Amino acid sequence: MSHQYTGELLREALLSHSGVTEKKMFGGICFLLNGNMLCGTGIDRVMFRVGKELEAEAVARAGAQAMEMGGRKMGGLVWVELDAALETGLDNWISLANKFVGSLPPK
Repeated sequence: MSHQYTGELLREALLSHSGVTEKKMFGGICFLLNGNMLCGTGIDRVMFRVGKELEAEAVARAGAQAMEMGGRKMGGLVWVELDAALETGLDNWISLANKFVGSLPPK
């Protein structure tokens, strides 16, 4: 599945959230809450910014793993297989990411 398809799913899940914008980043689409990255698209997966304190809780969930770019771990960011994210509910993942991102000052 494409970044576009994943983006459509996230866009729909984020409709009820105010302060959300989107921006092309990392070869996909990222959704920002008050200017801070909240989540983004991958091919067959979704990225969520949960922060370092919630990362262990996030990776314990089915289909989730810590995000790496260029062999380097990106603390506080997780990839979730799209099927697993849909099965447990995108809203659940968005809520987890919002716990961290919602606490950040607006940009």
